Amino acid sequence: MAVTPLKRWNIAPQPDAAQVAGLGQALGISPVLARLLVQRGIETPAAAHDFFEPDLAKLASPWLMCDMDRAVQRLHQALAGGERILVLGDYDVDGITSVALVISFLRPLAEPADLPEEQSRFQPYIPDRHREGYGISLQAVDYAKQHNFGLVIALDCGVKAVEQVAYAQTLGIDFIICDHHLPGEELPPAVALLDPKRLDCSYPYPELSGCGVGFKLLQAYTEKYNLPLAPLYAQLDLVTVSIAADVVPVTGENRILATHGLRRFNVTQAAAFAAPQPSALAAADTLDGPAPLAPPPSNPADGLRPGLAALHELATPRQGPLSLSSLVFGFAPRINAAGRMGDAHRAVNMLLAPTQQEARYTAEVVDHMNQERRLSDARTTQEALALIAEDPGGASAPATVLYQPHWPQGVLGIVASRCLDQYYRPTVILTERDGMATGSARSVAGFDVHEVLEACAPLLRQFGGHKAAAGLSLPIENVPAFKEQFMREVALRLPAGQLPVRPVEIDTELDFTQLTEDFLQQLTRMEPYGPGNPAPIFASHHVRAVPGSVRPVGQAGHLKIRLTQPAQSPGMVLEGIGFGLGHYLPRLLESPDAEFSVCYTLEMNEFRGQRTLQLRLLDLRWE
Repeated sequence: MAVTPLKRWNIAPQPDAAQVAGLGQALGISPVLARLLVQRGIETPAAAHDFFEPDLAKLASPWLMCDMDRAVQRLHQALAGGERILVLGDYDVDGITSVALVISFLRPLAEPADLPEEQSRFQPYIPDRHREGYGISLQAVDYAKQHNFGLVIALDCGVKAVEQVAYAQTLGIDFIICDHHLPGEELPPAVALLDPKRLDCSYPYPELSGCGVGFKLLQAYTEKYNLPLAPLYAQLDLVTVSIAADVVPVTGENRILATHGLRRFNVTQAAAFAAPQPSALAAADTLDGPAPLAPPPSNPADGLRPGLAALHELATPRQGPLSLSSLVFGFAPRINAAGRMGDAHRAVNMLLAPTQQEARYTAEVVDHMNQERRLSDARTTQEALALIAEDPGGASAPATVLYQPHWPQGVLGIVASRCLDQYYRPTVILTERDGMATGSARSVAGFDVHEVLEACAPLLRQFGGHKAAAGLSLPIENVPAFKEQFMREVALRLPAGQLPVRPVEIDTELDFTQLTEDFLQQLTRMEPYGPGNPAPIFASHHVRAVPGSVRPVGQAGHLKIRLTQPAQSPGMVLEGIGFGLGHYLPRLLESPDAEFSVCYTLEMNEFRGQRTLQLRLLDLRWE
């Protein structure tokens, strides 16, 4: 059985009381909300206004990004000259949404709305993860040459594709690369390489998603040629899905983009993004060739393109506003499943579908592929956890490295995350493909797994990614040596003899009397939540379970409970749900009168038309 890791409660230092009181009075908000803002570095009314009301006008100038002038010039040359453009993206959500973003924006600029897709100058290309692997492949370059593409726009990949782009140069093919991954020592010889993580790039916000970098290219093009902003902003639904799925910080520009993108998903605010009139584009400084005839596809009912509207219907049938979390758990797995279980072009086609009927058909296919992915994920996860449990040193090792040649490649990242949930340590899951071991790495909070892979580079064929997640491949015969070195490098970076402990970052301690619907309503102004701006976590002490209320939920070890805090709020009862906290059931049942502490986020639970405050429990602790 898997070991449930301990959690370390870190209660944030409380800020200066006078500063909190002053901010709260100036804004007319609760002292707790003012305290949360100050803790997050939002210390003035002006900063709070920018935080509560993200403004698209405050996006950084795209021209601050290195090579942007060259990228816009080359793109305009291709559009004006009638060149064919291959739009290439990685096979995950960020890459797929990036491809859909660029094609959705460019097609109306240069082609009639009724032009058959097969005659379009703009073609999507998603590498086959099994035959080509991650990013730009030599096969993709050959495909571009064979089909007369003079320009390739690569999105969410390419910053390390030195060999592939150099090969394309010899064939007379130009690349514009829009990436957000860490560059290597040598940059590929692209016409333009847009990446805010380049050391020579002065762009002020380096945490954009790959789709976000593509958006900046389109923003610069819009500015350069005085195009209306509405077609650009119509792409924010795609950018928001990428921000949610790629787990980039929801701060700065990402917060602005995600806030306005979510408004396209939520019907009540969709009117702010009415589709542009075709005449507005036609009147702009146009290009040589056909005048633009239609805006990007959109659904006037909810502001979404048909593909996302169909996915919305399948993924989130419940009413109510969507959050970034809704996109992470409802939309992202379905879009990802196309690349994991078959052909990622299905997901691109869904996002580019011009009608609801076409979008619905493709969305149902993608949804079915996701169901198959879930079954494969569950089987592989079960096998992986069993291997760890059967290993005498598995539970106490500083890291997990597993290799099984029959595991499906498309679910390895998910399985790595599942293993990390159970055994909180850096994890690598590998399978065999084309005579090589290939797989995914996932890491714990604050631990740089990419740095560890760099230390293991002599054993690897290739690798790339972020601090928290990476992909890699290596010769199968190197797997034992890689496992040994990976374990050693992880151990060297951990405090002596200590395994990672999952942190719970608690913002502040509250009594139940402070938990009201009005307080929760004020908290919603801090959304959207995500990395860099997580949902506030609270702790309450001297809590008891209502007799007879403790019970398990579902088959996955969840906990349902009713809670009181007799000393501070006699008579007040709050519902609590703890996903994955079923292991606390025996202690709660054995000591029904014992007091304990809880940490949680606050939410509104809607059931059969009834709305009640609910604590989303993250951990329990007995003193």
